[in-house]
Amino acid sequence: MISTEFLITSLIVVLLPGTGVIYTISIGLFQNARASTFAALGCTAGIIPSLLACILGLAAVIHTSALLFQIIKFVGVAYLLYLAWGMWKETGGLVLEDNGDRASMLAVGTKGFLINILNPKLSVFFLAFLPQFVPAQAASPLINMLVLGVVFMAMTLFVFIFYGLLANSVSTYVVSSPKIMKYVQRTFSATFAMLGAKLAFAEL
Repeated sequence: MISTEFLITSLIVVLLPGTGVIYTISIGLFQNARASTFAALGCTAGIIPSLLACILGLAAVIHTSALLFQIIKFVGVAYLLYLAWGMWKETGGLVLEDNGDRASMLAVGTKGFLINILNPKLSVFFLAFLPQFVPAQAASPLINMLVLGVVFMAMTLFVFIFYGLLANSVSTYVVSSPKIMKYVQRTFSATFAMLGAKLAFAEL
């Protein structure tokens, strides 16, 4: 049920320098390792509402309409290609800013939660990817998607914690490199485009 393609795609998405990553890194740089861990926990918890909303809707589609399932699939592929193009054009690097006064651990985690719960890209990600990795003959697609979602959340937590701890370890001499970030973003862009093409021709 948990394929290599799903793990690779999820890892790429988690590694992308989105708002949650930027927030966790900034906390690691400007506060401390403990705060960055709470930031990672908050960002991961913020995934839950989008995950549940998409899973419940997709489960109904799977049980009632194969046509709608295919429509969702190709909308997802189109979004992947759109995201790949947007990333390819992006040339900026990470911009990290200090929030000001040091917040409590609860406040740090809460802000991370709000950052992800208000991020519409999460819902689109689950809508685009989860159906691709649920076998057509699955007895319980809802359970399958829940498992995939939990795996994605676990990867998010560990990667974000790693980002935060790494940022904290180099906080005294970190140097931003927009040029390197540009190459990383374009590598991810090409990977998304290839995965989108593969998903477009995959049989469910």
